Amino acid sequence: MKKEVWFGLTIMAMVVLAAFVLLPAPAEMSNGHLGLLMLALVVVAIMLGFPTAFTLMGMGMIFAWIAYKSQNPDLAVQQTLDLMVQRAYSVMSNDVLISIPLFVFMGYLIERANLIEKLFKSMHLAMARVPGSLAVATIVTCAIFATATGIVGAVVTLMGLLALPAMLRAGYSVQLSAGAITAGGCLGILIPPSVMLIVYGATAGVSVVKLYAGAFFPGIMLATLYVLYVIIIAKWKPHMAPPMSAEDRIVPLPAFAQVVSKDISSTVLPGLIGAIKGKRNAAVPMRELLNHLGIALLPALAVAAIMGTIYFKVTAPLPVEAVEGVVAMGGELSDSAATEEEGESISGLSEPEEEGLQQPPGTEAAPAAAEPAAQASQEATPAPAVVTAAAEAPAEVPAAERQEAPLSFWIGLASCAVALAIFYAYFSFVRLEIFKMLLGSFFPLALMILAVLGTIVFGLATPTEAAAMGSLGGLLLAAAYRRLNYVVLRESVYLTAKTSAMVCWLFVGSSIFSAAFALLGGQEIINSWVLGMDLTPVQFMILAQVVIFLLGWPLEWTEIIVIFMPIFIPLLPHFGIDPLFFGLLVALNLQTAFLSPPVAMAAFYLKGVSPPHVTLNQIFAGMLPFMAIQVFAIVLLYMFPAIGMWLPEVLYK
Repeated sequence: MKKEVWFGLTIMAMVVLAAFVLLPAPAEMSNGHLGLLMLALVVVAIMLGFPTAFTLMGMGMIFAWIAYKSQNPDLAVQQTLDLMVQRAYSVMSNDVLISIPLFVFMGYLIERANLIEKLFKSMHLAMARVPGSLAVATIVTCAIFATATGIVGAVVTLMGLLALPAMLRAGYSVQLSAGAITAGGCLGILIPPSVMLIVYGATAGVSVVKLYAGAFFPGIMLATLYVLYVIIIAKWKPHMAPPMSAEDRIVPLPAFAQVVSKDISSTVLPGLIGAIKGKRNAAVPMRELLNHLGIALLPALAVAAIMGTIYFKVTAPLPVEAVEGVVAMGGELSDSAATEEEGESISGLSEPEEEGLQQPPGTEAAPAAAEPAAQASQEATPAPAVVTAAAEAPAEVPAAERQEAPLSFWIGLASCAVALAIFYAYFSFVRLEIFKMLLGSFFPLALMILAVLGTIVFGLATPTEAAAMGSLGGLLLAAAYRRLNYVVLRESVYLTAKTSAMVCWLFVGSSIFSAAFALLGGQEIINSWVLGMDLTPVQFMILAQVVIFLLGWPLEWTEIIVIFMPIFIPLLPHFGIDPLFFGLLVALNLQTAFLSPPVAMAAFYLKGVSPPHVTLNQIFAGMLPFMAIQVFAIVLLYMFPAIGMWLPEVLYK
């Protein structure tokens, strides 16, 4: 046998021996203590490198058989196999998990559309005047691309190939460069659409839609904190993030822009309009001028469309209450007509009642009773005419007029107008070229992400339907950038099937493990232990987050969610904690699983594509400040829950 196998078996044997020493004597040991032993063995096996899904399944089946054998030895094998089949079927029938392969497929397609190079270059030039512009552009690019793909390894690897050499050539420190790439690449597991949130929602029974709405602002907050840290470091220690040189800021202009900026104006709108109107544009094609004028006016058109939509929304007429028409049909008649009708109805109804009560049925009084009935029907005949007239009365009411726009709308409109005026006053042809780069790289991704998230958050589509739309958007983006071919499609489908199979087998294994843990009574022991500590909700929340933070050092987020969330979730109702808010804290906390050594996968992804002189210790040192920022973000979210809970409460009251 290999040395690694002997080492692993030795460690597991030591855990078993330690468990027998620390746990009660065998005579006093219950099945619940065996559940705790199973939990310890699983954690050690995963840390030694055994496959997570099959380790969970194997341990779950062995200890489930032990639990059934203690109750009925003859049926232990059959019950264990039945449990395995039932748990696997429950995972297969979970509708929430359908969105995982679709989101993963969208991510792999976008990754292979080769957008990240154009996105990084355009963001770098757009932020040239910001301190630490290369690191800031790296974080923003990673956040956007990681959000679109959700594949941490792919984003960190591509940015390590693209951004790390550029930052090292510009004189950036290795630690800051590595920290910016790894921290930015990990944002995709938090900012929606995130596979991690789907896994947590399916495990904890929380709505994925609400999780997406709640995680949106915490994700943006974390990315903003990263950017602020880089800017502060660049201002405080310029040698760690030197400013961008003048040569790197040069943007080559097309021929028409050089002519117009030299002969007419260097500002876009005056230059293009002057070239179109004047006679000095003989060397510039009119079609090119009009095309670029349309591109330059896109920000103004977008603001006009948004403000116009808001105007029609806030000035919409109040809906007419339908109750008025119903009242008019039955009750809003004139006093004389109402009195006359009341008298007629009373006289028409009183006589048949008296006649009918005095004469028994079947006697000669039947013809006499028919006459009052006929008279009552004749007198009641004009009633439909009254109802018709009353029903037609509301049609004569004039149409409701639009409301006046509130003062806040006009203030917002004036602010937008001033901002556009300032924007176009400094909108040069160099900035126009950068804007065109953003149009070709940033805006397609942003529109696709907002479309997918918008349909989910506003209830227009389920996560699965939105994921299908995102997959179609990924296909269209790859086709638009002429990257959609058989090889790209085959690789995307293969990697999607591989990742989806891993996630689904992980769910099957965790489901079997959780069932065995519950059968042995391990959950009851943990519940009794935690409740016996007599903690307040704040103390329990701190304890849970500290445990998850520490688990992030040796384990990945998948193991933490599928193994330990089923242990924490049953305790939340006792402390009055919302599972949605707890999930947001956990999602923010699990960022540490990718940035905390020794199992910081982002560091190993980056090391694999780094130059030889970049060591793993330097990468770990660069990740530690960003890990501290994550802890600070968790504290902010706990102190101000509205950061995560405001949007779900507004949308889903």
